[in-house]
Amino acid sequence: MDDKKLQPVIREIRRLHGRPYADAAYFFVLEALDYTIFRHRGQEREPHRHISCRDLLEGIRHYAREEFGPLAPYAFHSWGVWKTEDFGNLVFQMCDGGLLHAQSDDTHAAFEDGFDFSSAFAEVDLSSDG
Repeated sequence: MDDKKLQPVIREIRRLHGRPYADAAYFFVLEALDYTIFRHRGQEREPHRHISCRDLLEGIRHYAREEFGPLAPYAFHSWGVWKTEDFGNLVFQMCDGGLLHAQSDDTHAAFEDGFDFSSAFAEVDLSSDG
């Protein structure tokens, strides 16, 4: 879906949930999901495999390292995202809004303690996979 069509949907999701996160946080999660799907398609034989919460967190970490490097925590904080649980909130808000779909084993708890922002982006080496 194009950003112009997503904008009103995201604004409505934000309104319904009290606007705890900036628009950019929702767009980033959607972009990180696309990034994660692309990475998994290259690694697996199941092109339509569900992306788990943990897979998405790993994709978010990798994508943020590529996009923002060591400044990723500052970008996240400017959006109202302070811990990986916030990414879970964003995902489930978008599920409630019909933008994403969760499976029965996808839970908010799966986003808890996914990674520490300060250590995950402290030293960025894009040549490694970690």
